Amino acid sequence: MPPVTRSEENFDPGAKYHVVSNVPYTRYFLAHILQFQFHRSLCQIGGQNEQPLHLCDIYQQKHVGARFRQMLDMGNSRHWSYILETLTGESTFTSEAILDYFQPLYKWIKQENIRQGYPVGW
Repeated sequence: MPPVTRSEENFDPGAKYHVVSNVPYTRYFLAHILQFQFHRSLCQIGGQNEQPLHLCDIYQQKHVGARFRQMLDMGNSRHWSYILETLTGESTFTSEAILDYFQPLYKWIKQENIRQGYPVGW
């Protein structure tokens, strides 16, 4: 199905409970970034850093789970940036892992948009 034209009359965020109920959403945004950052680090710990990130599978790799648990066991005993660094080697949030994970999909979408002649932009 091709994309449809949208205008200022469409208020898609209103379909999200958190928006209409004024529930802070930043925590979910950050959690999504961390999910991919953790995944990339756990794949590296599992020795799967040579393949594309979306193909990494750490299922049943107990040593990987143990490293993740070590990080979680720290709870709030230390500053979050230190705890993050113990697992990822990075003391800040980064979206690089999300970009890495979805790079094959992004490449395919760009090619498909060109092939189908879909207009891109606002």
